[in-house]
Amino acid sequence: MKSSFLKSLYCGLALVFVGLTAGCDGGSPSGPAKFGKGVFEADNPWTKDVSGMEPSSDSTAIINWLDQNGGWGTGELRIDFSITVLAADNSTEVRDFTPTGDFYEPDCDLTPFPIPSGGAIEGEEGYECTQDGDCHLLVVQEDEKKLYEMWRANISGSDFQGGCAAVWDLTKAYPDTLRGDGCTSADAGGFPISAMLFSVEEIQAGAIDHAIRFILPNERIRENVYVRPATHSTSATSGGPDAPPYGVRLRLRKDFPLDSLPSDGARVIAKALQTYGMMLADGGSIALTATSDRFSDTTWDAVGVDSFALTSIQVTDMEVVDMGDPIEWSGDCIRN
Repeated sequence: MKSSFLKSLYCGLALVFVGLTAGCDGGSPSGPAKFGKGVFEADNPWTKDVSGMEPSSDSTAIINWLDQNGGWGTGELRIDFSITVLAADNSTEVRDFTPTGDFYEPDCDLTPFPIPSGGAIEGEEGYECTQDGDCHLLVVQEDEKKLYEMWRANISGSDFQGGCAAVWDLTKAYPDTLRGDGCTSADAGGFPISAMLFSVEEIQAGAIDHAIRFILPNERIRENVYVRPATHSTSATSGGPDAPPYGVRLRLRKDFPLDSLPSDGARVIAKALQTYGMMLADGGSIALTATSDRFSDTTWDAVGVDSFALTSIQVTDMEVVDMGDPIEWSGDCIRN
């Protein structure tokens, strides 16, 4: 969507959600960022078509292990809608933040962040992290063509504190070590979160042109191991040697009966899982992550997608593809 539309949309919604009008006459737009190829303009690992690839040699072992050890985090392939991706431009306020104990060096970027008026962090009505969640702050700066992402953001009045922050160049085709080998980002696996979220706008347009972010409980992720294109693991992981490692790509089998899904919207997601797959990016319970429809001009209900739209897809309907050699995470980050 155009920034002018985002601005007008924000001005209408800001009164409803946060009681603000700043930005309606020249302020910063707030709303869903432009999606396509996973936000990035250049080709990157998450835009790779893997539909014709043979399953990896470790596919059967990994799928069987996951199936026998609890499967998806909630037991079903659920979708979470709590993350908002905000749009900013050169008129958006830029603020410095104070790093917390969740900021790691040299992995994270200590840089001023654009903060769109009337926006929100993950799981919250505004920018204050009140529920002790991941509180991701995701902002696409459209004029700079940069993506700003932060884990554990918390803005209360003039106080802005933040955990690990990562700035991505949306025009860049990143190497297989992304921002640096062994380095985390605002997501544990080292990925750009926004690149693999899917939006209601994509569903409405009929196609998701990138891999989808998925997460698993830490005990179901291979301990201290990642595979490219991930660049990082965490000490919280505790899965066995056949558990899926960070960066693993699962693909929905080509013969999965798409007609069995409850809506056309659900089928759009499933087709993306067959074409681009989904990549293990973080630890948590609800497997798939979509963007909130809070600032959108349509709703998830309107496209027939809710949290349970894909629960008929079992772990055994997936296969591992495009998997490189396992890399032991040493705890050392070497920035590119």
